[in-house]
Amino acid sequence: MTTTSQSWTLTPGTMSLADLRAVWSGPAALTLADSAWPAIESSAAAVRAIVARGDAAYGINTGFGILAKTRIPDQQLEQLQRNLILSHSVGTGALLDDAVVRLVVLMKIGSLARGFSGVRPLIVETLIALYNAGIMPAIPAKGSVGASGDLAPLAHMTLAMLGVGQVRVAGRLTDAAAALAAAGIAPVVLAAKEGLALINGTQVSTALALHGLFMAERLLEAAIVAGALSLDAAKGSDAPFDARVHAVRGQPGQIATAAVYRQLVAGSAIRASHLVGDERVQDPYSLRCQPQVMGAVLDIIGNAARTLLIEANAVTDNPLIFADTGEIISGGNFHAEPVAFAADTLALAIAEIGALAERRIALLIDATLSGLPPFLVREPGVNSGFMIAHVTAAALASENKSLAHPASVDSLPTSANQEDHVSMATFAARRLDDMAHNTAVIVAIELLAAAQGIDFHRPLASSPQLEHVHAELRRQVPFFDADRFFAPDIEAAKQMVLRGTLSAACKDLFSALYR
Repeated sequence: MTTTSQSWTLTPGTMSLADLRAVWSGPAALTLADSAWPAIESSAAAVRAIVARGDAAYGINTGFGILAKTRIPDQQLEQLQRNLILSHSVGTGALLDDAVVRLVVLMKIGSLARGFSGVRPLIVETLIALYNAGIMPAIPAKGSVGASGDLAPLAHMTLAMLGVGQVRVAGRLTDAAAALAAAGIAPVVLAAKEGLALINGTQVSTALALHGLFMAERLLEAAIVAGALSLDAAKGSDAPFDARVHAVRGQPGQIATAAVYRQLVAGSAIRASHLVGDERVQDPYSLRCQPQVMGAVLDIIGNAARTLLIEANAVTDNPLIFADTGEIISGGNFHAEPVAFAADTLALAIAEIGALAERRIALLIDATLSGLPPFLVREPGVNSGFMIAHVTAAALASENKSLAHPASVDSLPTSANQEDHVSMATFAARRLDDMAHNTAVIVAIELLAAAQGIDFHRPLASSPQLEHVHAELRRQVPFFDADRFFAPDIEAAKQMVLRGTLSAACKDLFSALYR
């Protein structure tokens, strides 16, 4: 995908993670590369030829699922496709956020435009028009098992093209037909194969997993910054970050994150103050083993990213049309097992980021371990300080442990046992948002605790990098001098974590992690 200012030109099959992050972050006008249209038209022509010959072909002139043996007369093919969308629009729950829906629509455009799905150019043009008009289909989050495609949520996406149901425009729900009329977009009448091509596919599961991936990246960066700040607040040692330690093990994520930690703490006057005469021989694992844990997190985030990028560019509907030979082949690319596995590993990463951060909060508030005032507040006793903030962090870390249970090991057969093994990828990916918000709160509390510890070491300063982070945080949240209504402080720090504000101060350090 090539970019100019606020516009995108999509060449099917070539999207990068940077492209997907940009679409997730905000809307931009989309066009399809001229080179893509001939393949779309050839695929649609192949479907027309199959209908004209009268050959039985699944999803073109037959029923669906267990009803695949039912032949549908030609005069009912359009009704077949419309009925498919209406009957499959059975989702429930909260609506997907616009950021996720943008990814869904973009990936569906990219998949159909590969030219293996048998849809007319009109279908792709209509999706592009919806995307560019900011008309976001109202897609309920629940109702897919991640096999035979994300049938229910993608049916809700397709409703918008028909002018049925509701859509969201500029954050507000409105009638789909009215929104299309206001944008000058004609509702489509689906031809043979088109409804099935639109609702078969893994785009919803993949969009939710990409959302979790991008959240995990921000959490990783913020947690590395918070961990480095905690190291200085607890007067820990940077010796365990020595490059030689990590080189002899050879784990790439560990080596890369250790380098970031070294740069974050370099030049700290607090560290220099206890280089000599410190009676402690070793720090607790939550300080000393940060590269080992966060490096492993980085590695599994990278593995998930590779899988999800392939899936984002993939053709995952069924059956597939091979226009060069005129063949139509029923396969199973709609089975989202790769996405489910990727989402499950991202859940592990997000949970472990929070688990390690929670342990550092516990360390900092414990005067016997950190050497700081109990619960990081003056006059402990009359003030409770960070006591219950840590309880919140512990509660969320524990909740994430339950949420991290793999979804992909579960399966319930559907469609009268025709679809007898499913991936549960949609839930696997959907729960990542809850987990990410939990971990963002934990990291936020650690950042506040670590900044408090740094303040108690004044006039000594931390490293230049960490002092910049400290200053950014203090612009939002002042020093905790006595007990006050604490929830707004935690929320402010959480938003800094989610937006990448704190890690942005050290962005040059983190860019090396994603090479």
